[in-house]
Amino acid sequence: MTPPTPLQLDGRSLTIADVCRVARDRHPVVLPAEVRERVLQARAIVDAIVAENRVVYGVTTGFGKMSDIAIPPHRQAELQLNLIRSHVVGVGPLLPEAEVRAMMLLRANVLAKAYTGVRPEVLELLAGMLNAGLFPDVPEQGSVGASGDLAPLAHLAITLVGEGELNEGTRRGAATEMLHRHGLSPVVLQPKEGVGLINGTQAHTAIAALGWHDAGVLWETAQVAGAATLEALKGTPVAFDARIHEARGQVGQMTSAAHFLRLLASSEIRESHRHNDPRVQDAYALRCMPQVHGPVRDLLDHAELVITRELNAATDNPLVFPDGEMLSGGNFHGQAVAMVLDFMSIALTNLAVMSERRIDRLVHPDLNEGLPPFLTRDAGVCSGMMMAQVTAAAITSECKVLSHPASVDSIPTDGSKEDVVPMAMGAAWKFRRIVHNVRHVLAIELLCAMQGIDYRRPLRAGLGVERAYATLRAAVSFQEQDRQLTPDIQAIAKMIERGAFRALDRAD
Repeated sequence: MTPPTPLQLDGRSLTIADVCRVARDRHPVVLPAEVRERVLQARAIVDAIVAENRVVYGVTTGFGKMSDIAIPPHRQAELQLNLIRSHVVGVGPLLPEAEVRAMMLLRANVLAKAYTGVRPEVLELLAGMLNAGLFPDVPEQGSVGASGDLAPLAHLAITLVGEGELNEGTRRGAATEMLHRHGLSPVVLQPKEGVGLINGTQAHTAIAALGWHDAGVLWETAQVAGAATLEALKGTPVAFDARIHEARGQVGQMTSAAHFLRLLASSEIRESHRHNDPRVQDAYALRCMPQVHGPVRDLLDHAELVITRELNAATDNPLVFPDGEMLSGGNFHGQAVAMVLDFMSIALTNLAVMSERRIDRLVHPDLNEGLPPFLTRDAGVCSGMMMAQVTAAAITSECKVLSHPASVDSIPTDGSKEDVVPMAMGAAWKFRRIVHNVRHVLAIELLCAMQGIDYRRPLRAGLGVERAYATLRAAVSFQEQDRQLTPDIQAIAKMIERGAFRALDRAD
């Protein structure tokens, strides 16, 4: 196979798709020559400030509450190393490798913007570690997202100076040893470089970027699952008529409705009850899918803009400017992405709520339009999909708890120097859990919907739904008798994660 073209890290053009390719697919990265030149120019400004012994936060002073303490020149490098060591305080479960790689990529991209003032060697080491597949352990707890993700980034930074341990697949060893295995050497931090490695929003933004991609997959899967359920329940697509949605004018809603119509095109099931169905309209969980799925699409489109801007943002403090000034501000504050993470959590929870209600209608003998009770022919002796709906209810309820916003909370830190914080990492790990939950709720709906469609045979569903049916049935068979359903649910969830139910609405 032809090796992938390395991603050019220029600090300006990184996309969410790029993040996924490097973090998950291990695409290599490379630093353009002009980036090295920009970084050198910014470093020269830092060196001049140090030589003049000018008072600059974090360079010739202490940090946070101790910013009024002057640091003598002979201890300024020591200050940077101590900063990193003292901030390695994370606890809890470790971030998955892909999230750590995304964080490393984002931090390298920030340094490539040349507002940080580090030497090119620091940036080149980060890029070298990514290309070598080296990554540190990074606990997910310990950041409030205020001066950025200080603790998570410190767990990365400490390995750049040769302390701690690094992983390479299943291999693990001392950082210096693992670096040397790949021809890399630890750096000796110079003034400004410690703070330059840990100020920033890259941990929670890494989770947001990968999660946004996964949320987009879930949105499209929810559309497919909803369409399949509509077919199994002999629902009507009249509610998706473009005229209805154009009358309201909400973009996501119109997009959702049009997608449903494509998925349901040429349905024999629909034609079988078009003229002899006494029902006037379906329940909200079916009829109002565009009105609920649509706002989720709108929110994800907004989130993409915010996250993409943050991928290419200068989030350090202080910032080094080409005119020779170094200015302190607050670009490390994570409120922008924290709020978007909370919004996405709420949006995906609504997908789960709708999906679980559709599952209930599929299995409920009073609501499922003549399908067997709990989707089993041998009801009574067999329980069918009864407990699958219970699982969906349990994890949907968990999503509701997790969707309470983290970004409205604040606990002052650093002696109240950081007196308003966004709790961005809390928003990030909650969102990640919700993505996982919604994936499994949709897996259960697909499992039940396709079981229902089997009971409508020989009639065929819409073209897109039939494609989804064939995809699912290639891995999970019809349930003739009760069996353990966890393997089926997990198999479908993996298919969803891989994007197996995307792009099924084509006309051919």
